[in-house]
Amino acid sequence: MSTIYDKYETVIGLEIHAQLQTKTKAYSSDRNEYGATPNTNVSVVTLGHPGTLPLYNKEAVKFAVKMGLACESGITEDMIFARKNYFYPDLPKGYQITQDETPICTGGYVQITDADGNPKKVTLTRIHLEEDAGKSIHDLDPFNTLIDLNRAGTPLIEIVSEPEIKSSQEAYDYVTEVRKLVRYLDICDGNMEEGSLRCDANVSVMLKGANKFGNRTEVKNMNSMRNVQKAIDYEVKRQIDLLEQGETIATETRSFNAADGSTISMRSKEGANDYRFFPEPDLQPLRVSEDYVNKVREMMPPLPNQLIKKYTEDLGLSEYDAHVLTENKEVALYFEEVIKTQKNYKSASNWVTVNIKSYLNEKAIEIEEFGVEPATISELIDLIEDNKISNSVASQKVFPLLIETPDKSPLSIAQDNNWIQESNEDAMSELVNKALAKFPAKVEEYKSGKKGLLGLFMGEVMKQSQGKADPKVANQLLMKQLEK
Repeated sequence: MSTIYDKYETVIGLEIHAQLQTKTKAYSSDRNEYGATPNTNVSVVTLGHPGTLPLYNKEAVKFAVKMGLACESGITEDMIFARKNYFYPDLPKGYQITQDETPICTGGYVQITDADGNPKKVTLTRIHLEEDAGKSIHDLDPFNTLIDLNRAGTPLIEIVSEPEIKSSQEAYDYVTEVRKLVRYLDICDGNMEEGSLRCDANVSVMLKGANKFGNRTEVKNMNSMRNVQKAIDYEVKRQIDLLEQGETIATETRSFNAADGSTISMRSKEGANDYRFFPEPDLQPLRVSEDYVNKVREMMPPLPNQLIKKYTEDLGLSEYDAHVLTENKEVALYFEEVIKTQKNYKSASNWVTVNIKSYLNEKAIEIEEFGVEPATISELIDLIEDNKISNSVASQKVFPLLIETPDKSPLSIAQDNNWIQESNEDAMSELVNKALAKFPAKVEEYKSGKKGLLGLFMGEVMKQSQGKADPKVANQLLMKQLEK
């Protein structure tokens, strides 16, 4: 059943600020460190004292180039930085050093999946370098706003998309993909709760088929991907409701209230902000040569989409398995190490995505804290492939002991505990004959058509062998005897 909301389409553009994990700040030697005592990671440069001069952070430039290459953006060769002037209590210099007319990266895209399951490339407008402001804290003192300037001067990249995102789900997927990229590149930890990755959403609606965008609002203050989705959903409904009542949408900045999932007006954007951009006089123009870009390209790690393509096309894994393996960089790298010595890629994938990830989730730890080496998991898979132990023995008995004693080999654990499978046909035939002799009436029923009784006989063989019988060999011998 269609509703008034079906008449409209949503138009979303996202601006993502990612704090770069450099040791020092963007233009000074002050420490770039989260969680330090307020106002300790500051100096006269950060505070903008007269006579102080900024210096480029080469690592921040390299990180920005990495992100541009990951998104297949163009890298600007010659660029100048600019001052963005505005007053705010946590902006000690009264301006930010940013990039205006010459962003370090232009164009490119971030790939997501649309509602129909098809790949969709969200075009980027630009990626530019700038410094962060300090932090205003409103909830510690009932009468005053507190200012912490530790964050002031922290290097950022701002990733600006074109207004090509059509739903809150696509926005969620886009932010997820950007966070995954910055983590794979080791340029940002992607922690939205701590503010190292922040997202502003520009949202508008228009009638389907219209060729002109509606008035947009900018929603800020979202500290999780789920909140990005909730804020957009709320804003889309609010805007359509207003339009249906004959009202107009005010162009404004709004804040997201996580307590009730609403957005509230912060300030009007009817007039263009006059930031009085002008070239930063204390920084020389910056040149990023083609040779430098190529050197950065050579140090790039494998990226999620590249690994997904490798896993599905070269290794024959499913799309689902490939996406689970690449959700987390460290998990993907662990799997990469496993398959250096293991060619049963499906089994390797199952062990990483099911057995190992289940253990990590149960213990609430990361894979870096998992003590079993990838090569050891490969050895465990080999034991199963060679029919020396069953999959159930491997997962339920050997694997837990490997975690307890990671210096031991899977083979030694299986041997020490007498878990090596019996696959000798002569010995197995004797077990099969004993199992069938125990149930003569059931054997006749099986031969009369009750094929489901095979499980009963298999269970007896496994019981007599104390679980060491090779199920494949046992099944073959049982079938041979029963078909006589």
